Amino acid sequence: MATMHHLTSNVTNVEMFAYTPKEGVGERHIMIHATKAPATARQQIENVLVTYHKLISNELKGFTPVFRRIFLSDAANQIDLVENFLKDEVDEVATSVVEQAPLDGSKVALWAYFVEGDLKAKKQNGLHVVSHSNYSHYWGGTTCLKDGNSEEQTYQMLHNYANQLTNEGLTLKDDCIRTWFFVQNVDVNYQGVVDGRNRLFAEHDLTPSTHFITSTGIGGRNADKNEIVQMNTYAVKGLKDGQVNFLYAKDYLNPTYEYGVSFERGTYVDYGDRRQVFISGTASIDNKGNVMHVGEIDKQVERMWQNVDALLKEASCGFEDVAQMLVYLRDTADYELVKAMFEQRFPNTPKVFLLAPVCRPTWLIEMECIAVKEMHNAKFANF
Repeated sequence: MATMHHLTSNVTNVEMFAYTPKEGVGERHIMIHATKAPATARQQIENVLVTYHKLISNELKGFTPVFRRIFLSDAANQIDLVENFLKDEVDEVATSVVEQAPLDGSKVALWAYFVEGDLKAKKQNGLHVVSHSNYSHYWGGTTCLKDGNSEEQTYQMLHNYANQLTNEGLTLKDDCIRTWFFVQNVDVNYQGVVDGRNRLFAEHDLTPSTHFITSTGIGGRNADKNEIVQMNTYAVKGLKDGQVNFLYAKDYLNPTYEYGVSFERGTYVDYGDRRQVFISGTASIDNKGNVMHVGEIDKQVERMWQNVDALLKEASCGFEDVAQMLVYLRDTADYELVKAMFEQRFPNTPKVFLLAPVCRPTWLIEMECIAVKEMHNAKFANF
C-alpha cells in the first residue's frame, strides 16, 4: 500500500511517499525543501541535512538510506558547506550533488530513497551496494571527469562504469536500469553527450535492434567548471530474463534513435511482489519527434503529462503510483504557473521544481518520475 505524508517545521517542508507491502520490504521517497524564511546558504543546507538525519532517527527508523541527490542553487559556493556537513557520516549512501536551483527561491533541496531494513550499504568498485532478498542494488552518485570535452567525458565515464560493472559480474547492457547526465551549458554541450553515449553504447551492443537504457540528460553542473558532464547510475544484480521491460507509448512518442539519441523512454522491473517503473526525462514531444506547442508552457505541461501517463499505463500503472517527480524548467518566469498546475493535479506527490534547461531550447519543461505498484509474479524473487 502506498501513502503520502507531509511534515513541516519552521525551517523545512518534507514530502514523503511510503510504499508498505503486507509482507516484505518497504520503500520510502522523501523530498526535503528549505523554507523561504531568510537564511544563509549555510543555514539552509544545515536545516535540510539536519532534517534528513532526524527523519532517519524517527519516521524512517528501521530504513536504510540508499540514494540521495542534493540540489544546490550555486554549487561553486555551496559544495564545501555540503561536504563539511557530510564528512562525519558513518553510513554509506550514494550521493549526488548538482547545481539545479530549486525554483521556490531556496538555496537547497534534497531527494532521498530508502529501503526497509538494516541493510549495511557498502562501497564496492566505486559503487554503493545494498543487498537484500536475491538482489544487489548498485547506485552511483556523482561521477565526473576534469579532462576533455563533453563527448570525451561522457564516453570515458560510461567506459569506466562498464568496467566497474564487469568487476561485479554485471554488464551495462543487461543490468543497468537507469542513468542521469547533468550537462553544463546544455545548449552547447549536449550533442557531445549524445555522441559519446552513442559511441560507447555501440561497443556494448546497445543498439536500436537491442535496447538502450532509461535516462535523463538535462542542464546541471558541478562546482568545478572543468567537469562538464556529471553522471549518476543504477544497476541491479540477480535479475532473470523477463524481469526488465521497456516502455514505448508509440501512439504518443517515437523511438529516440529516430532523432539520433540513444535512451529508452522508460523501464519497468518486475519482482515477485511489486513493479518498479522508471520514466526518463519526458517533454512535450509527439510520435514523430516534433516539439509540441512551442512557446506555450501550459500546453507543453499538458502534453508532457499525456506522454508520461501513456508510459505509465503501458506498465499497468498510473500517476497514483508515482513516488516522486523531478520537474525541470528552462525559465524561472514559468514557475508559478507550472507549480499551480502540478499542485492542482498532484497535490500529494513528492516533487521538486528545478532550474535546468532541457536539451532542446524549444522545450520549456521536462519531468521524470519513479513509480511502484504491488504486483505478483511467482517466477521472480520478491524485491
